Amino acid sequence: MKRHVLFASSLMLAACSPAPVTFGSGIDAAGMDTAVKPGDDFFAYANGAWDKSAEIPTDRSTWGGNAILAEQVDKDVAALIEGAGKGSPEAGSQGALIADFYKAYMDEAGIEAKGLEPLKAELASIDAIQDKKGLSSYFGSTLRAECDVMNATQLTTDSLFCLWIAADFDKPDTYAPFLMQGGLSLPDRDYYLADSPRMAGVRDAFKAHIEKVLTLAGVADAKAKAQRIFDLETKIAGAHASVDDTSDPAKGNNHWTRADLDAKAPGMDWAAFLDTAKLAGQMSFVAWQPAALTGESALVAATPVATWKEYLAFHYIDRNSNQLPKAFVDARFDFYGKTLSGTPQLQERWKRGVAATNAALGEAVGHLYADKYFPPASKAAVQEMVANTTAAFEKRIDALDWMDPATKKEAKAKLAVLKVGIGYPDRWKSYEGLEVDPADAFGNVQRAALSDSDQKIARLGQPVDRGEWVMNPQLVNAVNLPILNALNFPAAEMQPPHFDPKAPAAVNYASIGAIIGHEISHSFDNNGALFDSTGRMRNWWTSEDFAHFTASGDALAKQYDAYKPFPDLALNGKLTLSENIADVAGLAAAYDAYRTSLGGKEGPTVAGVTGDQQFFISFAQTWRYKAREAAMRRQVLTNGHAPAPYRALTVRNLDAWYTAFDVKPGDKLYLAPAERVKVW
Repeated sequence: MKRHVLFASSLMLAACSPAPVTFGSGIDAAGMDTAVKPGDDFFAYANGAWDKSAEIPTDRSTWGGNAILAEQVDKDVAALIEGAGKGSPEAGSQGALIADFYKAYMDEAGIEAKGLEPLKAELASIDAIQDKKGLSSYFGSTLRAECDVMNATQLTTDSLFCLWIAADFDKPDTYAPFLMQGGLSLPDRDYYLADSPRMAGVRDAFKAHIEKVLTLAGVADAKAKAQRIFDLETKIAGAHASVDDTSDPAKGNNHWTRADLDAKAPGMDWAAFLDTAKLAGQMSFVAWQPAALTGESALVAATPVATWKEYLAFHYIDRNSNQLPKAFVDARFDFYGKTLSGTPQLQERWKRGVAATNAALGEAVGHLYADKYFPPASKAAVQEMVANTTAAFEKRIDALDWMDPATKKEAKAKLAVLKVGIGYPDRWKSYEGLEVDPADAFGNVQRAALSDSDQKIARLGQPVDRGEWVMNPQLVNAVNLPILNALNFPAAEMQPPHFDPKAPAAVNYASIGAIIGHEISHSFDNNGALFDSTGRMRNWWTSEDFAHFTASGDALAKQYDAYKPFPDLALNGKLTLSENIADVAGLAAAYDAYRTSLGGKEGPTVAGVTGDQQFFISFAQTWRYKAREAAMRRQVLTNGHAPAPYRALTVRNLDAWYTAFDVKPGDKLYLAPAERVKVW
């Protein structure tokens, strides 16, 4: 959750001016603005001086604690990658794969010399398409298991459809293929359909981008083709489900038989599609956005094959621009970087090389990273915090006066079997058979993506692995997997400012502890609460309990609907609800775990600042963040996470925060006790 304009909290108001304070390890006192009253704008109080002085690097659209840590992780990973190539590693070994992939990606002169040659074979295949059967066959051949909607790692793809291989919601011991909407270059359907001057400007820039890419590739009549491609994408967008509906698992759990594909989504030659997609023997599917599958399939039939070929050629070139000569790299960045995200400058090649290597060989690189940067002592310390926070969450369940004992029993059963992965997976992914050529950056990316997709498709028919990881150890992030009832906490996440073995308990519990609590709470947010302890989508609530739970969620959504980063754009409380529930419940559990860790005593007061005050300040500093306007607008429209400054305001819902900072009626953030949302 991360953010030039530059963004600052819209609630910033000056008030009382207590003397500056100095803290020990873990809190940035110099970054605070103690002239701001905590009850008026807690984000500014904790981060105001930092916000005024920090500048977003020119190669980034956002900046903050997570981004600063990620920048350091990238430097560490780059050193590990370069080290992997020393000493002539054995051919085919993971060290050799890593070194050769990175070497090829960094060989700009070699890429420039090849020019458009890497494109020719695939463009010839597209040009050879003659009819709808051939078109369907091509769509199937480019289907990749790359979406992961439950983890928000990827909700969109520029392929017409996207494939997600995951445990079946109704039979969680069985993998199912989820077919999802795709086909768009822009982040969401609203970028095509919204009636606003701002979005109209983005659309004009996108059409110019299409024309530029086609022109660079030597395609004749580029302007007219760009218009046809844009018009087709607009029609695809019209068939798409909204971002709210897409993030609702109850609306996505639609089981279709093989026959249903033909009956409910005519237009696509499904036999041809499934054959080349390596799904010919699959007899059941989950249609995540059924209306979109129907609408996009109808467009296959209604749109001339010649127009589809233009569309496919553009997407193939555009998608692979970063492995093509510099003119293509620059063209892609000019639109997707500058226009869509507001980023002024392209990242240095080594950073892009690290990102590409992580994408292709993530766990191979992650193994090196975890070995060097995540010692056993750190893992043990985080495991203890997980145990303490889980215990705190269980106590909170017991203390709920509105929940029926039967519902509590089910909730505690789910908590008891939660599988928590710390740092790295128990079993590392194999890259055996993957061909990496130190002189073929373009081909390496294609082969790595295909290999990863094939491995995921091969899971169909196999027992579900609850120990699987969906994040690399070198990723600054964490995730809850509700179908697997499992959590992943990558090694890179568990470093300062999130976790520091030398930091006071208040600081660690407010940062990594709140993150741990957040991910545990996702098992009980508005989406996670739909799944039972086995991962099956099942209603385990009494009707009265679920009504109470839903009402609390509605109140929290309303709270976030009131936040407006810009005069013309408010947050979408429904879209961000699951993350907001997890923030509230996670912070409450982390606070309880912190208090328990003190053994009944008060935390040490430093420079007149109590332990509880340190806890909440540390939490707010975890979310320090600023963003360029385009990036902030994109996040508000498409991301299930509220912008970080508003996540810092989660404290409004905890009684202990009011006591710690003497927040009273009349303060801007004050909520009456009855208005404070307590979901768990």
